[in-house]
Amino acid sequence: MSIERPEIPDAVRVGDATSPTMVTPNLLRSWPLPEPTGTKYSRGQCLVIGGDRSTPGAAMLAGEAALRVGSGRLTLAVAASIAPHVAVAVPESGTIDLPDDDAGAVTGDGAGEVLERDLGRSDAVLLGPGIGSPEGAERLLAETIDALGDDVPLVLDAFGATVLAQMSKARLDALRGRLVLTPNQGELAYLIESDEVGDDDVLDATADTAARYDAAVGCANWVVSHGAVWQMTTGDTGLGTSGSGDVMAGAVAGLLSRGAGLAQALVWGKHVHAAAGDVLAAEHGRVGFLAGEIPPRLPMALATLRGD
Repeated sequence: MSIERPEIPDAVRVGDATSPTMVTPNLLRSWPLPEPTGTKYSRGQCLVIGGDRSTPGAAMLAGEAALRVGSGRLTLAVAASIAPHVAVAVPESGTIDLPDDDAGAVTGDGAGEVLERDLGRSDAVLLGPGIGSPEGAERLLAETIDALGDDVPLVLDAFGATVLAQMSKARLDALRGRLVLTPNQGELAYLIESDEVGDDDVLDATADTAARYDAAVGCANWVVSHGAVWQMTTGDTGLGTSGSGDVMAGAVAGLLSRGAGLAQALVWGKHVHAAAGDVLAAEHGRVGFLAGEIPPRLPMALATLRGD
């Protein structure tokens, strides 16, 4: 589906690498999300692609986060051997059976044909959560790109992001201007084909990645898009827990499905994810909460910013 996405207002894109724009509640209120109206279809359809048999929770967490930030309709494409169980565990979602091997790892073989219908009607696609094989991720991404609608934004996380550099020039060109990347530091190193990215080098590497792939990129406290730089001001170490990144990537995809711009969805998604973590830290301690507890806190985090 085609959605007219808002441009970045000049007032919120003034920062650069030497003087980044600080992400605060006031900044976000001056950069409002599209108003949610109408049916589940008009609120946006989100497709999450991932979920080996051994790690279905990653895709499920991402999918719940997409719904919690207002996406109207969710589909989870997961390993065929677990798809019926995921359908029961997440009754709000439709499911698609992705070809998998005897170990339950998604192979990517023939995925384009399996996904074609949903790729054509989705307003945003997230690929990567719960994919454990780089070879499977590479085939899955290639087939997804080939079947993806012309205007559909694609969010890549985890192995979905690390294999991007292996794509052909034609496939990379097909994604320019509609790509969002949510890597951690290790995944960021793969994207710029480096051995590692140190703590002091994250901003430079994020900016390099954004320029290289014509993408909106968020890593650690930074978001970079078309030379503009935003720095997050919320969040703490408790967010560094299993599944938390999947929740964040799902929130970004959900906001994209509602019609947010690429950088807008990434900045808002990272902020409300961190803000929800701050609330949980106050209740459970800095490192005492679970990733699965974050999605139910996202609606209120949005509401306090008038993002609902």
